[in-house]
Amino acid sequence: MPPSSPDATPVPPAWATLRRFIPYLWPADAPALRRRVTVALLLVLAAKVVSLAMPFAYKAAIDRMAPGMEPAVALAVALVVAYAGARFGSVLFDNLRNAVFERVGQEAGRRLSDDVFVHLHRLSLRFHLDRRTGAVTKIVERGTKSIDTMLYFLLFNIAPTVLELAAVCIIFFVKFGAGLVAATLAMVGLYIWFTRTVTEWRNQLRRDMVDLDTNAVAHAVDSLLNFETVKYFGAEEREARRYARAMRRYAEAAVKSENSLAWLNVGQSLITNLMMAGAMGYTVWGWSKGQFTTGDVVLVNTLLAQLFRPLDLLGMVYRTIRQGLIDMEAMYKLIDTQTEVADAPDAPALHVTAGEVRFDQVHFGYDPEREILHGISFTVPAGHTLAIVGPSGAGKSTIARILFRFYDIQSGRVTIDGQDIGAVTQQSLRAAIGIVPQDMVLFNDTVGYNIAYGREGASKAEIEAAARAAQIHDFIMGLPQGYDTRVGERGLKLSGGEKQRVAIARTLLKDPPVLVLDEATSALDSRTETEIQDVLRSIARKRTTLIVAHRLSTVVDADEIIVLDQGRIVERGRHADLVRADGLYAAMWARQAAEREEVEPEPKIEDVFEVARQ
Repeated sequence: MPPSSPDATPVPPAWATLRRFIPYLWPADAPALRRRVTVALLLVLAAKVVSLAMPFAYKAAIDRMAPGMEPAVALAVALVVAYAGARFGSVLFDNLRNAVFERVGQEAGRRLSDDVFVHLHRLSLRFHLDRRTGAVTKIVERGTKSIDTMLYFLLFNIAPTVLELAAVCIIFFVKFGAGLVAATLAMVGLYIWFTRTVTEWRNQLRRDMVDLDTNAVAHAVDSLLNFETVKYFGAEEREARRYARAMRRYAEAAVKSENSLAWLNVGQSLITNLMMAGAMGYTVWGWSKGQFTTGDVVLVNTLLAQLFRPLDLLGMVYRTIRQGLIDMEAMYKLIDTQTEVADAPDAPALHVTAGEVRFDQVHFGYDPEREILHGISFTVPAGHTLAIVGPSGAGKSTIARILFRFYDIQSGRVTIDGQDIGAVTQQSLRAAIGIVPQDMVLFNDTVGYNIAYGREGASKAEIEAAARAAQIHDFIMGLPQGYDTRVGERGLKLSGGEKQRVAIARTLLKDPPVLVLDEATSALDSRTETEIQDVLRSIARKRTTLIVAHRLSTVVDADEIIVLDQGRIVERGRHADLVRADGLYAAMWARQAAEREEVEPEPKIEDVFEVARQ
């Protein structure tokens, strides 16, 4: 990612944003793209040369047709043909330029998008929890889409117009004197000032119009969504009046916005026509004095018409470039977001030989002023199972996030086989740990793809074996398209239990030495939970396992259970020992046992009558 170059001299934000984009437009590792940029700029110059030659051909043809000149019909016709050819050449070069440059713009946008996407994945979990995903994706979408438009207007509208203005001034100075040059520059300056001022005014009017349009639509949608409530209270007329007021305000704003466009067009036309009238009047006066030819009048008119044609779009160009800079600046702010959890420059990969996990006096808080874990210490020997239980908010899931290094701890040490997880690469650490989370989110793709996500390159047989072990293969085969069935956005086409079994299959396919089960069977019914628990117990025998659980019935076979309360370990031991200790664990066990008895299904009334009849 090209960083912004530090400078002692402060740089305006717009120029700083553009300067950061130059490495994408002129990439050092892509000489072919550089050649395309060079060819495109040469075609811009060729188009301008041809367009500036057109008025001279037109002038020469008119001069040959003027009274008193020797008749030369063939030459005049040739000059007219040259004029038409120059017009065609200008269009040809412009379109060739677009064709040559298109790949440059698309490639620049692609590279920038790739860099932003990679950087977003490097950012910490805290960043993604604090930011709305829709807002982030919208910033990236707007920033990358603005690139192509920005490049087109800057390179092929603004730059050629400046070049043409310089050429016209030189021509006017040589043929008509400094007075016409000064008048041209003054009128162009007035034109730009007027366009910028009115465009700023129109932008505010348009923002007001868009806001009012959004409010009107929101009122309509809100009213229709609450259709029954409107009917309950007989408020149809009230809603109609409310919507009518919103639409009336929008209509008034839209009228102001459209009228402002008319004033912009009228003002621009007044300035250009005053300039055209003044310049042509000056050349007509010079012609009457014998200083200029008839063709000079046509030359001035054509040059000014060509010059003011791109300036007619100045308001739209200015607004587009300004919005593009804002969008790109917002995207660069994402790029400049510092990575909270980063690998050390020389961080080695984690090498797991046995899989022993150790937490040693770990202190952690999402907010430095509010500590969540207070000196947590425990060891999970290789191949053993540790269960972490406790009331909600005790810090159970936080331990799993720390083990994955989604956050860095404030003090203490977390090791796997004696290697500090803060000193090894995050990729190797997460490759060694598998998790079945409580809230399983799936990709909007097929069931097979979601299971195969556990290990890249897994074969179909391996995917099906993992699904069988997770007790979901038969369900998948009963779907219309089997493993090719799409699961919908976030997996919403599957039930909670089905999603968790897909998560278990995915983790089985990954086959990690360290396993984390975070409420892994919370969404399953009792029968399926028993089946999955058998599967989980079988795979846990081969690896180090941490179980984060709320239902204590799922951890009775754990080698050790630690009880968390307000970020501290208050009890530890095996299930039977903790029940006998009559502490917090025993109280939780008794409460959950009572809850299970309360939710036992009552006999159906038909069964009661059947028993009575017997």
